[in-house]
Amino acid sequence: MSEDLFTAADLSQMAALGIAPDEASRQVELFRNPPAHTRVLRPCRVGDGIRQLFPSDHPDLLAVFTAAAAEGRVAKFVPASGAATRMFQPLLAALNGAAELTGEAQIFFDSLPLFAFYDDLVSAVERQSGRIDDPQAVLRALLLEPGLGYAEKPKGLLKFHREGGETRTAFEEHLVEAALTIRDAEGTCELHFTVSAQHEEGFARLLDEVRPRYEAHFGCRFEVTFSHQHRSTDTLAVDLDNRPFRQDDGTLLFRPGGHGSLIANLQSLAAAGWDVVLVKNIDNVVPDSRKAVGVLWKKLLAGALLTLQARIFAYLERLEAGSAPLELLDEIDRFLADEFFRPVPPKDTFCDAEERRQMLIHLLDRPLRVCGVVRIQGDPGGGPFWVESPGGGISMQVVETSQIAPESPEQQTILRSASHFNPVDLACALRDRHGRVYDLEYFVDPTTIFISSKSHEGRPLKALERPGLWNGAMAGWNTIFIEVPPETFAPVKTMLDLLRPEHQNPASASTPGALPKVI
Repeated sequence: MSEDLFTAADLSQMAALGIAPDEASRQVELFRNPPAHTRVLRPCRVGDGIRQLFPSDHPDLLAVFTAAAAEGRVAKFVPASGAATRMFQPLLAALNGAAELTGEAQIFFDSLPLFAFYDDLVSAVERQSGRIDDPQAVLRALLLEPGLGYAEKPKGLLKFHREGGETRTAFEEHLVEAALTIRDAEGTCELHFTVSAQHEEGFARLLDEVRPRYEAHFGCRFEVTFSHQHRSTDTLAVDLDNRPFRQDDGTLLFRPGGHGSLIANLQSLAAAGWDVVLVKNIDNVVPDSRKAVGVLWKKLLAGALLTLQARIFAYLERLEAGSAPLELLDEIDRFLADEFFRPVPPKDTFCDAEERRQMLIHLLDRPLRVCGVVRIQGDPGGGPFWVESPGGGISMQVVETSQIAPESPEQQTILRSASHFNPVDLACALRDRHGRVYDLEYFVDPTTIFISSKSHEGRPLKALERPGLWNGAMAGWNTIFIEVPPETFAPVKTMLDLLRPEHQNPASASTPGALPKVI
């Protein structure tokens, strides 16, 4: 098929990107014959797919986590390439004359002194000979270069919070959170940020600037690495007739494949020695006065992961030793049902005990994740659902709104009845009991792609996003959902989110220059 679609120049272009022609052909076929929408059966709820942890559970889970962290087994992975452009859409509209200062834009100007970047903004306005009471001068200084240039910067480099007499970016908040959470016995904190290539220098420069102060306060050492979304995970765009989209110079248009492409970055970290990984978005951070709850629940989620992993490894050791007694097979059936809510095929579907043993090994021996989910407090969106596969199997999955058929009243009713939202924090285990790295690509559900309408240089096109990082890209992982407090969820999606109480550090909560203590 690729021979008919692509020219010799196309093949050279793909080779430079590391994209196989068969993969590009497969993507074109997905546009022409998209997979069916995910069929959800019901939302996961507490007691039906979602677990709760109680205070009596905490000591044991924290002890397990503390031991693993001290051994250097735990690291932190932060997707941080997202630009802040969407945060400032109302202000960009006002700058371009498309909107008056009403609604969100007016609230922004009425609340200017409350933003952590206010002092920087005043200085930027003055450098451009403007006045802070002139909306257009403020917008130019905030959004564009040579001002602060916030409209094009990644969220991680924006100042989110005031901490006493200082300000802190989202990137810095993740450093502080790591020092409070994942430090090993020697004080090392290992973090990895996925960033866009054009902004890596900005992150590295900020790290060099703030590292000495934080390391001195916490008595720790940050090992921070960066990576970009691999160009080999870019996806081919097509025109409205599902033919490869060609740019004016005749070359193919490949676009970033969405955050699900980062499963390749996670695989690279596992190959480099990473074992247990805490995953959290760059914008889901809070000031120091509110960190304690989030730090506690990260440790609890990872403790639950490690506890389950130990049981799984013990079962696999016995199963892999050879023939297993029926009592052990029955016990593992119950374990899968009780811990993962995973239905196991009835005993009479197996030819003999050996076939059943092999099936249980197959079900147990895979990557493991524990997802913290919060109760929905606003409009329902993606979250944990019981899902029916095309083959008739049933499993728990994280499902995005876009995966559910919009034209189906039944499916939309199930979506609206959801009680919990997408994962807030993830704890992931990437290695088997022998220390070997799992092939994470093997556990991706390739049918959970997303097709959207975009444009390029004024021409319409269709774009393809790979299965999302914590839904389709991790579909084959063993997964448990644990309810976490709403205080652990404070994303910044719009500029006005920074005015919410969870991002406004009370003046009485800290003193100038103060930093939290390790807990």
